Amino acid sequence: MATVAVIARAISRPILDIGIGMPTLIAPIAAALIATMLDPEQRAPLAYIGGTLGVLIGADLLRLNDIFKLGSPFAAIGGAGTFEGVYVTGLLAVLLA
Repeated sequence: MATVAVIARAISRPILDIGIGMPTLIAPIAAALIATMLDPEQRAPLAYIGGTLGVLIGADLLRLNDIFKLGSPFAAIGGAGTFEGVYVTGLLAVLLA
């Protein structure tokens, strides 16, 4: 989970008037690969848990300071890019089962 959080933090970016966005497929693929290396028999639940929490922690919680710097009265955490990262992580984890 920590590795996925670091990857999600590195690839996510604050977007003015929107919030935090990130490429959709990088974090889910990283979660699947890491889960497969850690425990091939339990890779689906590991990929789901590590990928979902990794994206939420890395792209949302670790970017809270960036959201404040945007200066917008409203900003979305878990916006389109982050939501898609979490959603695709879940789908990929199901495919690993």
